[in-house]
Amino acid sequence: MLVRRARDPWRGGWCAPGGFCEPGEHPVAAAEREVLEESGFRVRVTGYLGVWLDVYADDRDDPGADTISVAYYLAKPLEDAPSAPFDPAETAEVAWYPIEALPANLAPPGTLEQVAAAARRVLAAGVVAPVLDAPPRYSDR
Repeated sequence: MLVRRARDPWRGGWCAPGGFCEPGEHPVAAAEREVLEESGFRVRVTGYLGVWLDVYADDRDDPGADTISVAYYLAKPLEDAPSAPFDPAETAEVAWYPIEALPANLAPPGTLEQVAAAARRVLAAGVVAPVLDAPPRYSDR
C-alpha cells in the first residue's frame, strides 16, 4: 500500500504511509497510528525492515534541510477495507501495488526504491526480522 502525498515535501509522490513519533510514543505504535491516519487502514506491524537516513526537503542540496531517520516496518491490514477516512491534508490517494511493480515518482526519491528492494529481498527469503520489544499497540486502542 502506498499513499500519494498531498503536501510538501514530495507533493504528488507515492510513499509508504508514515510520519513523526509523538513525545514518548514507541515507533511501532507511531507507524500503526500514521498508517491509519494516512490510509484509513488499521494495521499490525509484523516485522522490522530497517532504518534509512534522508533529507526532509524537495531540494536534497538545501543546507538548512532537516536530516531524518526513517524506520520501515512490514505490516498487515487488520481489515479488508479502510475503517476510517484518510486525512486529505496528508494524503491525496491510497493505492495497492505489487512490490514488483511500484509506480514512478516514489518518495522520498531514491530512498523508497532502496526500501522496496530490501523488502523484496526479505520477502523472497521468507526471513523477516521481528519487532524486538512489545510496545503498546496503536491497533489495540
